[in-house]
Amino acid sequence: MSDQVERDIMEFDVVIVGAGPAGLSAAIRLKQLAAEKDTEISVVVLEKGSEVGAHILSGAVVDPAGLDKLIPDWREQGAPLKDEVTKDLFYYLGEGGEIRLPNLFMPPLMNNHGCYAGSLGNLTKWLGEQAESMGVEIYPGIAVAEAIIGADGEVEGVITGDLGVARDGSPKDSYTPGMALLGKYTFFAEGARGSVTKQLIKKYGLDEDSGTQKFGIGLKELWEIPPENHKPGLVQHTMGWPLDNNTGGGSFLYHFGDNLVSVGFVVHLDYANPYLSPFKEFQRSKTHPVIARHLEGGKRIAYGARALTEGGWQAIPQLAFPGGALIGCAAGFMNVPRIKGSHNAMLSGIMAAEAAFQALEAGRARDTLLEYILAVENSSMAKELKKVRNVKPLWSRFGTRLGVMLGGFDMWLNTIFPFLGYTLKHKKPDFASLRPAAKSKPIDYPKPDNTLTFDILSSVFLSNTNHDEDEPVHLRLTDPEIPIDQNLPKYDEPAQRYCPANVYEVVEEGGTVRFQINAQNCVHCKTCDIKDPAQNITWVVPEGGDGPNYANM
Repeated sequence: MSDQVERDIMEFDVVIVGAGPAGLSAAIRLKQLAAEKDTEISVVVLEKGSEVGAHILSGAVVDPAGLDKLIPDWREQGAPLKDEVTKDLFYYLGEGGEIRLPNLFMPPLMNNHGCYAGSLGNLTKWLGEQAESMGVEIYPGIAVAEAIIGADGEVEGVITGDLGVARDGSPKDSYTPGMALLGKYTFFAEGARGSVTKQLIKKYGLDEDSGTQKFGIGLKELWEIPPENHKPGLVQHTMGWPLDNNTGGGSFLYHFGDNLVSVGFVVHLDYANPYLSPFKEFQRSKTHPVIARHLEGGKRIAYGARALTEGGWQAIPQLAFPGGALIGCAAGFMNVPRIKGSHNAMLSGIMAAEAAFQALEAGRARDTLLEYILAVENSSMAKELKKVRNVKPLWSRFGTRLGVMLGGFDMWLNTIFPFLGYTLKHKKPDFASLRPAAKSKPIDYPKPDNTLTFDILSSVFLSNTNHDEDEPVHLRLTDPEIPIDQNLPKYDEPAQRYCPANVYEVVEEGGTVRFQINAQNCVHCKTCDIKDPAQNITWVVPEGGDGPNYANM
C-alpha cells in the first residue's frame, strides 16, 4: 500500500480504470474468454463520471472494426449505431468561399463509407449494459486518484479519491477515505492525458523511447434541426478558415439520429499565437455558409470539449509495465487525419484482455504483459497507424495547405508501399510552441449573436458540469505566482483563452491583478494540463461523479 490510511480493500483479477470504449471492451473480452474456458474471472471497472457515458465526448463517426471483433452481432443486438455514412464531404475553406476536395483523390483510409454517425456516449452506455450482463462490476462516480505501487515496483491496484473533503483539505462530517482496489493486473483507460496515466508514464519512463506526444482540443455542440433539413448519414469535414495556415485543425459535422447534428471543431495544441481561443475559433467557424446552412432553423442543445491524442504511432509510449497496461486514448491510438480513435481503443482493450487472460491462466500476476505489446505491434491497428504516422509532423512543419497535401501524398505512398520505414518525429511538446505576446497579433473575435454563435458561460451551462464549491480545487498550481509573474507579462496569460470553459481568469482589483480559478466550470478537457507554457497546472481528479454530464454526445 502507498499510504498509512485505513482503507476498505477489494480484490479482483483485473481492475480497469475508465468505462470508455477501451475499458469496457477489455472487460467484455475478459468475460467472453472466461465463458469460453468455463472458468471464473473477476473484473471491476471504475468510472469517474456520474454514470457510464457521462464524460464521453466524440464526434462521432465510428469505424465498426472494434465492435465487429468484440460483438459481431452488435447490429442485431440493438447497439445504438443506426446511421451508416451515405455522403462524405471534404472542403478547404477560405473566408469568402470553399473548395470541394474530390473523394477520388483521398487515400482509401480517409473514406468514411461503412462507418456510422452517432453518439459515442450512447454506444458506451450500451457497452456498459453488455458488460454488466456478463458479470462485470461497474462502479460509476468513483474517481481514481493514484496507483498502488508494490515493494518491487509493480502496480498492485489503485486508490480511489477520498470523499467529504472540504476546500481547505480538512475532513467534513461526511469524510470517507478512498478504497483500495487490488488486481492481478490493472488497465488504465482514462482517455487523453489521464491523470494517473501521466504519473505512471513518468514513474516507469514509458515515453523514453517514443516521440513527444501531441494533442488537440476538440469542441462540440449538438443541434436539433428541422426535419426537412436533416440528412442522416451525411458527414462533412473542413480545414482552413477560420484558422490561419500555420495553425492546424478543422471542423466536423455529422447528421444522425432524430433530427440531430453534431458540429465541432478541432484545434491542434501546437498553435503559436497566445491570443488564439479555440472556443471562439469554433464559434466563428459556424458562420461559414458551408456549416451554417446545416444549422439553419435549429437549436443548440448540448456542448462539451475534450483533449485528443494526436502524436500517432511514433508517440505511443511503452504499453505495459509490471502489473499494468495502458489502453485506448490513454496510450494514444487516435488516427489523426481520420479523427477516429474509438475503434482502435476497443481493439487495444481486446488485445490487452487476451494477454491478461492468458497470463492469469498460466498462474501469473503483476508482471509485464509483453504479449499485449507484441499483439499491438502485429495488429491491423498498427498497420493503420503506420500509414498515417507522418501526417501530423508534416502538417505541423509545413502548415495546412502544403502540409496536408504532403500528408496525403505520404498516405498514398504508405498505402501502395507499406514497407516504407521512414518516420518523421515531432519537434517539441505543445506547451513549448507559444510565441511571446509581444511578437503575436491579438485576434479580433466577433461578438456572439446567440443564434448561431454563443458565449462560453452559456455553453458551459449546456455541458451540465457540476463540482461542489466546498471541495479542494482539482486544478493544482505548482507555483501560484507563475500565472501573474511569468505567464501574464510574457504570454498575456493564455489560460484565459485556451480553456473552453472560462475556468481561468485574470481579475483586476484595486490596482492589482490576481489569477482566479473557477474550478466549478471545468469540463475535464485537460487542455490546461497540456498547454500551460510553464507546465505549472496539474489536473487531478475531483470527487467522483463531478464534472460534465453529457447526453447524446
